[in-house]
Amino acid sequence: MVKTPHHTAIIMDGNRRWAKGRGLDIIRGHNQGAESLKDVCRAAPQGQIRWLTAFAFSAQNWSRPEPEVSGLLKLMRLFLMREIEELIHNNIRLRVIGNRGNFSTDLQQLISKSETLTAENTGLNLTIALDFGGQQDITQATRQIAEEVAAGVIDPKLVNNDFLKSRLQTAVLPPVDLLIRTGGEKRISNFLLWDLSYAELYFSDTYWPDFKASDLEVAITEFNNRERRFGGNYADNDKNLSSASSDTT
Repeated sequence: MVKTPHHTAIIMDGNRRWAKGRGLDIIRGHNQGAESLKDVCRAAPQGQIRWLTAFAFSAQNWSRPEPEVSGLLKLMRLFLMREIEELIHNNIRLRVIGNRGNFSTDLQQLISKSETLTAENTGLNLTIALDFGGQQDITQATRQIAEEVAAGVIDPKLVNNDFLKSRLQTAVLPPVDLLIRTGGEKRISNFLLWDLSYAELYFSDTYWPDFKASDLEVAITEFNNRERRFGGNYADNDKNLSSASSDTT
């Protein structure tokens, strides 16, 4: 049976090393990385990917040199301004997760506008993680639940995995089937910690600016060749695959 990574998440790593290796400004690497994201978005539906989540800016990225951070923020603005029409044309719905309150007011407004303009699209669900941290997301949700339990708003007996998931910023996202990390590193870097529970991990030595549709196809083929057990038996896979890759919208 052909298995499909309905929800694919990507840690887009290697932009800086790509630029340095070519003697270019680091922002040139991030610019080229944005082009790779566009290529993958176009190719994703062909691989039956319905949900694509990209790690664009982590909570730890604020510690990078100020010129690089400023350049990244400018690139985010340009991406949203220039690509919104293509997102609409290609029926892609955009969501942004992360602590957007740390961004400037105009960038926050641009994010909200882009989400609103694509809210009715029914094709690929593209989620961009900006100023996001998996640990922080779980901590925030846990704190919120604890406060409501203490206030008597909710019965602690109601708190289970599904309830906690509903309080995460990733609440609307289905579990991740396939995580791709480019750039040769082999770690998940505080990304979608809750949703990666049973994901298949695929590590590519290719720097993100060089990652193309053909590389995505290779990753999907590797995913198809793996046996997913979800902690159980192979015979249970059909049921697990169906539930883990639900088409929540």
